[in-house]
Amino acid sequence: MNDKKSKVEVDEASTFSTSPETDDDAGNTQANNPLHGVKLQTIMENLEEQYGWEGLAYRININCFKSDPSIKSSLKFLRRTPWARDKVERLYIKTFHKKYRPESY
Repeated sequence: MNDKKSKVEVDEASTFSTSPETDDDAGNTQANNPLHGVKLQTIMENLEEQYGWEGLAYRININCFKSDPSIKSSLKFLRRTPWARDKVERLYIKTFHKKYRPESY
């Protein structure tokens, strides 16, 4: 019975240990991600403030920006539709991150 207990203790200990390489790799990946820590709602609010609904519909041709647009309905659609969310995130990066703007190259 002691053997089983020690095996469980070993399994639990290995579950909580992390290697330094894993932590460094994750930190470097996210450090290069301009969307890290930015909520989709914040992205939508900033874009709507910058362009308005007509401007968003012009730049990204999706119905949630054209027909009775709202932050709530847009978030619902974007969370279910990866291709549309990708377009919105790319527009956000091009608009608000100087490093990624064409004139900064």
